[in-house]
Amino acid sequence: MPDGSPRGVGHRLPLSDILGRLAAETGRERISIRDLIGALGDRALAAMIFVLALPNVFPNPPGTCTALGIPLIFLSAQLALGRPPWLPDFLCRRSLPFRGFQTFIRRALPWLKRAENLLRPCASRLVDPPMEYVVGLVCLVLSAIMALPIPLTNKPLALAICFLALGLLEEDGRWVAAGLTMGVIALAVVLWVLFVMFETASFVGHRWF
Repeated sequence: MPDGSPRGVGHRLPLSDILGRLAAETGRERISIRDLIGALGDRALAAMIFVLALPNVFPNPPGTCTALGIPLIFLSAQLALGRPPWLPDFLCRRSLPFRGFQTFIRRALPWLKRAENLLRPCASRLVDPPMEYVVGLVCLVLSAIMALPIPLTNKPLALAICFLALGLLEEDGRWVAAGLTMGVIALAVVLWVLFVMFETASFVGHRWF
């Protein structure tokens, strides 16, 4: 597969080691998307999608979803189209407070290391093209919804994206299947929240008008 593919990179330095070293750096006040891309080097597109979705699984500072949501949409679209990772300069300049980044990376590392111990190449039909592009399309839909201000939906959407990205990264079709299942559940949660919001708005409208 050509460089930039989300496959074939799981046997390099573990992603948990890369993120741990980055979070251990000192002297930073903020960390930009460009910094993350530079730290990942030639890591796969799937690794970048995972890193951008990960903060939304945990409690994070206000604005995190907005700062990471648009780059995540761009990268998911590129995965769906089979393109190598690329972001325009104005997105690469987006940044987060480094202390907040350190906090959620340290929280996530134990879980990521456990996941890396469980991931194994298998069920290749779910990680090879054209299924790889379908996964990219699913990530695109989930990330686009995640960028919307819908309460209670960011975590399940982000968790589904993380499972899909890790499955592609380590060529583990079981995790891709789990991510697709979680994506369906997350979309059901979104629809339920929207229904409740609509019903509440209708009730208030009838009561006051």
